[in-house]
Amino acid sequence: MTYCVGMVLDRGLVFMSDTRTNAGLDNISTFRKMTIWENPGECVITVMSAGNLATTQAVVSLLEERAKSPEERTPALLGVPSMFQAVRMVADTLREVIGLHAKAGMQAESTFNATLLVGGQVKGSAPRLFLVYPEGNFIEASADTPFFQIGETKYGRPILVRAFDAGMSFEEAMKLLLVSFDSTVKANLSVGAPFDYHFYEADSLTTGRTGRIAQDDPYFQSVSEDWGDKLKSALDSLPGYRFEA
Repeated sequence: MTYCVGMVLDRGLVFMSDTRTNAGLDNISTFRKMTIWENPGECVITVMSAGNLATTQAVVSLLEERAKSPEERTPALLGVPSMFQAVRMVADTLREVIGLHAKAGMQAESTFNATLLVGGQVKGSAPRLFLVYPEGNFIEASADTPFFQIGETKYGRPILVRAFDAGMSFEEAMKLLLVSFDSTVKANLSVGAPFDYHFYEADSLTTGRTGRIAQDDPYFQSVSEDWGDKLKSALDSLPGYRFEA
């Protein structure tokens, strides 16, 4: 399982993904699910993936190859004129990879499915964030839907719904995301640290802040423990229920 979040802030775009992959409780490994492409001064594009690992890696590999040889592969991902064209290329590649499994006579088609988050900025337009479905269609984040989740979404969603604010700083966004990821990790063993992140500053057209939060990161441990303690305190402070006599 996977958990990835992309958010649109006034300040820019924020991405975070877990790195756990598993094929059963006794076969757990770490694999990067976030890929960043950059053409400094022109565009920055981030893709996060959830679903079948072979499918998502095939999509990333194809996009990598097509980005490396723009003179042979037109249009290349880093040469597109807009984020809409970029997400169309990613969506078409996803549909192509899934279609190859079907043409090869593979069974249980859903096993090869994947969902992607695609976000970034191309020079001359605003930062944009998209959710791409296995069928190759996609939707865009908006003021009504300012963040997307893929993978194991239900456990980390409540805090995002309650606390998200488009005007928050990157530091506040990091805190919010870590609470969301901590809630997911505690409820589902198939999601786990380390967590990769990318904080993109609007109009910078450069990658910006990237890194990885380990399970034993002091700040993450502090947030996890404090959040648990404060939830217990909040529960204790609520009025007690009384059964009728």
